[in-house]
Amino acid sequence: MLSVAVAALHERDPDLLWPLVAAALPGLCGGEALIYKLDDWSEDGGTLGLSSDVAAEFGGLGEEAVGLLRAGYPFAGHYAAVPDRTPVTARTAAGRAWGVSRTARLLDELLDVDHVLGIPLPDSGSPITGCLVYRSGRDFTEDEVRVAGRLQPLLSGIEQQRQLLDRARRTAVPDTGTAEAGLTPREMTVLLLLTDALTAAAMGRRLGISERTVHKHVANIYRKLGTHDRLGTVLRAQQLGLVPTPASLR
Repeated sequence: MLSVAVAALHERDPDLLWPLVAAALPGLCGGEALIYKLDDWSEDGGTLGLSSDVAAEFGGLGEEAVGLLRAGYPFAGHYAAVPDRTPVTARTAAGRAWGVSRTARLLDELLDVDHVLGIPLPDSGSPITGCLVYRSGRDFTEDEVRVAGRLQPLLSGIEQQRQLLDRARRTAVPDTGTAEAGLTPREMTVLLLLTDALTAAAMGRRLGISERTVHKHVANIYRKLGTHDRLGTVLRAQQLGLVPTPASLR
């Protein structure tokens, strides 16, 4: 878990964060393969992210089969009905209906897997977002489900980091950013939150770190940008293209 967190903090490309998770997460909770979906678990649309070892098997699927996977049965219905975001297995959520479902038959034919563990992002409301871990043979144990629950805050933090990095990439001036300022990826994340006028306590809650650690990151940002307060820091960051200007936001 720690190595995944460290790798995610040092990754500057938002497109590589979830592939990194997809490579490591199955083994952490007893699985063999993974699909993640960061938009609604419905068969109507949305993209599927796959762990690299199973991507080839999905290449020739038709739209109907892809729709079954997009739908995330039985997890979309399960989590839509309850506010609880605790990880749960397909067999627990659907009972005997899971084994005879079209989704279970497709997964058996496609990947030779029998069981699925749903791990929603803990703060996802509607739509439900998260990932599904697959395995063959026995179902996921209670300990493996508990480990998945411990991983949820990490997954949520990685998704927030992805969104912040994506926002920075879409709005910043190319090639004048963190390389010139010397900011680390975590300092860049804190800088983006500074532009949202969040308090240190609120930033700490958002990032899962202490308020004291936030102040350390802010002090480093001030030193590297040569500023002394929040307003000057935000203005300097806008000049460097590190954060969006009001004009670019419009």
